[in-house]
Amino acid sequence: MGILAANLFITLDGVYQAPGGPEEDRGGGFEFGGWQAAYFDDETGEAIDGGIDRMDALLLGRKTYDIFAAFWPHQKDHIGETFNSLPKFVVSRTLNQPQWKGTTALSDVAQLVELKQRFDHIHMFGSGHLIRSLLEADLLDRLNLFLYPLTLGSGKRLFAGGSGVPAAFRFAQPPRAFPKGAVLLSYERAGAPVTGITMGQD
Repeated sequence: MGILAANLFITLDGVYQAPGGPEEDRGGGFEFGGWQAAYFDDETGEAIDGGIDRMDALLLGRKTYDIFAAFWPHQKDHIGETFNSLPKFVVSRTLNQPQWKGTTALSDVAQLVELKQRFDHIHMFGSGHLIRSLLEADLLDRLNLFLYPLTLGSGKRLFAGGSGVPAAFRFAQPPRAFPKGAVLLSYERAGAPVTGITMGQD
C-alpha cells in the first residue's frame, strides 16, 4: 500500500493561501500573495524538491488544480518537468475533461483506495478542503506542514470553524528547522485523541 502525503505551506495563524506570488491566489480578496518569499532559503528548497522527487503521482483538489494547471504546463524547470510527466489526479464532481495532460478526474475520495495500491508515493499540495475530506475518511498517511513565522489575519485556514476531526498525530520524522525561520513538521495518524490529567495537577 502506497503513502498518500499532503504538503501544506502554512502560517502561524493557520492560513494556507497559495504563497507563490502576489496574483497567484486572490480568492476571498486575499492581499498577501507572495508571503513565503521572505522566508525561502536553499535548505527549504532542497526539502521541497526532495519530496517532489519521491512522488510517483500528484493529487490535487479542484481549486489548487486550476492554479497548477494554469502555471506548471508552461514551466521547463525541474519541478515543472516533474509535475508535467507525472500521472495527475484531481478530485472534482464538476470537472469532466481536465486539460492538463496526464490528468484524471476522480468523483470521490473513495477512489483513492485503489490509487494507493497502484502508486508508492502520492503527494498533494494545498487543497485544504480535500485534506479535511481525506482525514475524515482516514485515507491521509502523512501531513507535511511547512510552518512559517508570520501571521496574516485573513485567508483560508485548514481547520476553520471547527472543521477538523478528532485525531491524534505523531512525528513521522524529526522536525527540521530552516535558516530563515520556517520549520518542517511531518506527522502521521496515531489513533484517537487521548485525554488525561497533566502531571503535577491535583
